[in-house]
Amino acid sequence: MLELRFTTKFKKDYRRIKRQGKDLSKLERTLEALVCQEVLPDAMRDHSLGGTYHGHRECHIEPDWLLIYRVDEDGLVLVATRTGSHSELLGL
Repeated sequence: MLELRFTTKFKKDYRRIKRQGKDLSKLERTLEALVCQEVLPDAMRDHSLGGTYHGHRECHIEPDWLLIYRVDEDGLVLVATRTGSHSELLGL
């Protein structure tokens, strides 16, 4: 089981999605699965990122709701980096 940590940006994103009325239990279930090192369903489209987020991974909680995260090099810590829509996180 990995230790879960949150970036400051993730905490701000979390407050924003909470105000937007998102179903936070979906995010919590996804984080729990990642902390327990479970393989996410194919529908969540978990994949690695490049560019600014090199070394990070992204999965889809909903079609336009993303979670960006990384596992530290020592493999013991899951860092929740950002969460939000494509446009909020990637400028798309």
